[in-house]
Amino acid sequence: MKMGEEILKEYYGWQAKIGTIFPSETVVIEPEFAAMAPEGVSVHSARVDLVDFSLDGLSEMMDDARIETAARMLGQRTPTDVVTFTGTSATFMRGIGYDKAVIQRMEAVMNKVPASTTSTAVLRALKASGAKQISFVGPYNEEVTELGANFFRSHGFEVAGAHGMGLTDNLALNDVTLEQVYDYTKSVVNPGVDTLFISCTGLRTIGVIEDLESELGIPVVTSNQATFWDALHIARVNAARPGFGSLFDHLAE
Repeated sequence: MKMGEEILKEYYGWQAKIGTIFPSETVVIEPEFAAMAPEGVSVHSARVDLVDFSLDGLSEMMDDARIETAARMLGQRTPTDVVTFTGTSATFMRGIGYDKAVIQRMEAVMNKVPASTTSTAVLRALKASGAKQISFVGPYNEEVTELGANFFRSHGFEVAGAHGMGLTDNLALNDVTLEQVYDYTKSVVNPGVDTLFISCTGLRTIGVIEDLESELGIPVVTSNQATFWDALHIARVNAARPGFGSLFDHLAE
């Protein structure tokens, strides 16, 4: 029974149970969340269908009841402490305030469980990191990249540059390696910025955060890192696993 108690303590969410809703095709979010989860924090997921992350594909995903159905499953049927919609472009594509509208939709169908979104989390993470002038990097086409840059500009951040890899196929995200993310980011990051933001929860990022921070000498915020940090904060978990960037130094704030 001692071994069983140890397993229960480490894996079964005695500190917090985090619910996450994300596009169906990704294979990145769950392993990255699991890697960052401290002892006693468990992650519970629901998927919603997304064919591609063009504006048409994102709009189709967001405009029907898929989000509410997933939120209801996690917020009523599962005893979670927080539910977050883990999608960046899906919650910045319609500009300022849209992320808050998605939160309201989720909380309306959950049993008093607090909700968040990736775009909301990134805004909080950038503020916690003291960001003023950022470099925006993501996998998107030009249109979605510019919408992302405008979203953060509308919240008072200076976006020195916005850089996208030009992808629209959601499945293609799964094939982008950490090395490609690292090399592309280093090749486009704007000199002189005080913070780097790497956008998209479907993009592998957490394994290069500390290397990029060391190389560039500035805080690095990524979508999955910020989303998980925000969820821990909402769930009142003040401890995090080391190795995923300076953002977690601000967890208790």
